[in-house]
Amino acid sequence: MGKITILPETTKNPITLIGSRAGYCWGADVSDDAKNYKRGLDCITSDHGRTLEYVNVELVLEGYSARVIREWYTHIGGAPTRLQASTRYIDYGDFEYVTPPSVAKDPKAEEIYKKAMSAISEAGKALEELGVPREDSAMLLPLGMTTKIVDRRNLRNLVDMSRQRMCTRAYWEYRQLFGDICKALSEYSEEWAEIIADRMKPKCEVLGYCPEKRSCGRKPKAQ
Repeated sequence: MGKITILPETTKNPITLIGSRAGYCWGADVSDDAKNYKRGLDCITSDHGRTLEYVNVELVLEGYSARVIREWYTHIGGAPTRLQASTRYIDYGDFEYVTPPSVAKDPKAEEIYKKAMSAISEAGKALEELGVPREDSAMLLPLGMTTKIVDRRNLRNLVDMSRQRMCTRAYWEYRQLFGDICKALSEYSEEWAEIIADRMKPKCEVLGYCPEKRSCGRKPKAQ
């Protein structure tokens, strides 16, 4: 569905970097990457979250709906920043869009959905032909249209995000988006694969119980 591109500015060996940054403050030898790696693991397992903020993550997210990207923006901890595809300059005359599984499984529902998207597309083109500026005709665009962003954040922010967005009660497209990011980072380096497997998990896995009012049943409810 969507596509994740890991930009080269993303830290290649995050565990080693964490250990190096911590080593400076501990008066340790930071010239030995083996020692840095071991120290980094200690920081992570000890939940020294501040050290995770030194790990840079820069991504291109494309092919996801504008709706889920709006939710992505709510995770603002750690001063992330982002740029999004313009609705002022890009021609969305035949925009691509996301079809929810609940719609796609029903041919009649899917036909209604496609017709609605087509009508919006045709209306946008007609308005442009009448001289309406693209920045105004773009007001017709639905949240289901796909978009593209360039995103920068740190590891601590991603770990925090996993607590909410890997929960089975999270919005389906966000779960898929976050899973795609975890997969892409795991393939970026062995250290990333180790971090993803160990740190990225829903809050019930961390707490040992479910704090949600409406639990999926994966873990027992809080007493």
